[in-house]
Amino acid sequence: MKKQFILWMLLLAGITVSAQKTTYSEENNIPYYDETERRQDVYLAERCRLDIYYPAQVKEFATVVWFHGGGLTSGEKEIPAELKDRGFAVVAVNYRLYPKVRCPKYIEDAAAAIAWVFGNIERYGGDPDRIFVAGHSAGAYLTMMTGLDKQWLQRYSLDADRIAGLIPLSGNAITHMAVREERGIKNTQPLVDEFAPLYHVRPDAPPMLLMTGDRELEMIGRYDENAYLQRMMKIVGHKHTQLYEFDGYGHDMTAPAFPLLVRFVRTVTGK
Repeated sequence: MKKQFILWMLLLAGITVSAQKTTYSEENNIPYYDETERRQDVYLAERCRLDIYYPAQVKEFATVVWFHGGGLTSGEKEIPAELKDRGFAVVAVNYRLYPKVRCPKYIEDAAAAIAWVFGNIERYGGDPDRIFVAGHSAGAYLTMMTGLDKQWLQRYSLDADRIAGLIPLSGNAITHMAVREERGIKNTQPLVDEFAPLYHVRPDAPPMLLMTGDRELEMIGRYDENAYLQRMMKIVGHKHTQLYEFDGYGHDMTAPAFPLLVRFVRTVTGK
């Protein structure tokens, strides 16, 4: 009763009382390939680095691996402001870009970065069983390819099903437009081959949250690709694929998507 009375008096006096705030630390430009590989490829050594933003003095936190967009031809790693101070870590990843490299180098880079997180997150206090993979546009494509096609993480003796959840924002579900450009195929010509997330639908994949902009405002057919992916995942027996379409938003639809990403992470982890 005495404690409650003191709190009440403080509130009456206009004094706010808040819990101790979690502090966050950040490390930048960490290479995720080993030294031998960096020596052999100057561009790899330059691009294949990541930043980590994590809650200090917290144990067993979740982690979101974040891949930037840019059509696989441009873009830089960043920690989205909307994902900071949410109780989980964010790992922002750079990867090699077309046309300096050809398919599937950027997928290999994405897998290497995810493997690095699995191998190192415990040193920062994180839980390797609570690692999510997410990204926007090209980053969403990398998210789906590494999470659905098991071969990329198997190279690191990792089962893709260890990923706690996949959260692609407006990604190509068909073969990526950069891969089609490399082959001289127009971006209006659909293709579904081994470099398409749709090619790898399976019932035992991690939970997946698909999000796109308005089907009439999105980049060429992006909503429709994701809707077909959701349908096929359901048909093969996957029970945890959700799809959200944000009316009034085009390809730049991260503003309404980030709150759902945060909610998804908290729901899956039970936090």
